[in-house]
Amino acid sequence: MDGGAVEAARHWLAEQGVTQVRGGWVRHEQPDVLLTANDVAHTWAGDVFAEDLDAAGRLRLAFGLLDLLDEYWVTCEIRFADDSSEGPLPADVLWDGYRRRLEADEEVEAVTYSLWVDWFEDRATSAKAFAEVLGNDIEHVVTDPSQAPLRRARRVLECSGPVPWSVKEPTYRTALRLPALHPALFRGLRASFHDVYGDLEPAAASALLDRLDLPVGTPHLAELRQVLAAGHANHHRSPAARDDAVRSCS
Repeated sequence: MDGGAVEAARHWLAEQGVTQVRGGWVRHEQPDVLLTANDVAHTWAGDVFAEDLDAAGRLRLAFGLLDLLDEYWVTCEIRFADDSSEGPLPADVLWDGYRRRLEADEEVEAVTYSLWVDWFEDRATSAKAFAEVLGNDIEHVVTDPSQAPLRRARRVLECSGPVPWSVKEPTYRTALRLPALHPALFRGLRASFHDVYGDLEPAAASALLDRLDLPVGTPHLAELRQVLAAGHANHHRSPAARDDAVRSCS
């Protein structure tokens, strides 16, 4: 979390007549009506992009609002602004903002959910987004690992199911060299099979899976190995395959 950005966002909300109180938020004109962080995000996050700031300044303010409210809707407004007639947003500020939050100690569900259902599921943005948050520097993460980049790598791998296989396979193969990433890589492979928009190539995914160093009895490992070996690429296109695998592995 960026403390300076959070305080800037808090100050901006105060200028809109919104302040934080015990248990939620209130408007100055309705101090007895308690608002949730989600209420605040839906009502005011979009207004950030109408502020009299340059594009980078508006985006940094939006990220501060995301840190303050921890609500997925703020990421939606960021995406809308990037895709608007005044977009795209400055790519360096946008992806640095995502990377920094993916490396944070705190839980970042709003950020990973945003990557998964917005940037990664959209084939127009998935390759660029995946490269920016992990693909471009996976070699550095693996050869010179430290805690913050490893947190980012784990989080991105785990939500990377919808990313096209041809885009993510080189990153998966590089991540394979670092055992600390094997559990996250397994979850990424599993999501690639189970997500509605998940994407993988069964033979190549099976070969990667066989090289993972995972604890004996890892849940769902035997089932995933079986469906991939049978040539199935996605649970939703072969719904009976996973059920058959569960029965045979139980």
